[in-house]
Amino acid sequence: MQNQVTSTEDYISQIPQERQEGFRKIIEAVQKGLPEGFRMGISNGMIGWCVPLELYPAGYHCTPGAPLPFLALASQKNFIALYHMGMYADPELLNWFTSEYPKHSKRKLDMGKSCVRFKKADDIPFELLTEVSTKMSVQDWIRCYEANFKK
Repeated sequence: MQNQVTSTEDYISQIPQERQEGFRKIIEAVQKGLPEGFRMGISNGMIGWCVPLELYPAGYHCTPGAPLPFLALASQKNFIALYHMGMYADPELLNWFTSEYPKHSKRKLDMGKSCVRFKKADDIPFELLTEVSTKMSVQDWIRCYEANFKK
């Protein structure tokens, strides 16, 4: 399914009905906080935000010619996943997020390296997602990416 989508609305229309409103609210929360320069679209079969090639011509080292990914939103089998590469690459940002999370949610944080998992739309801390989206500009992300990933 997700590999054949061409737009965010197309993606949302193909996920389970009970997740669609939560998805829209996450997109709205991220868009509200995200600094200027990031571009939303479909990336790797998911909804994603990236640094466009016009702002970072070097692009993503794993996929030459592709924009630099930053955030992604996906509907997985048992949860909604928000992937935040900034938290993966910046321990300070990760520490801030993990300490703030309990202030915004009654649920225990379910997180992998860059993936925050939400099993129920009612448990999504939208205000926190807006706030974490404000924490890294395009320039900050490029610096962090080059320091941590680009060899």
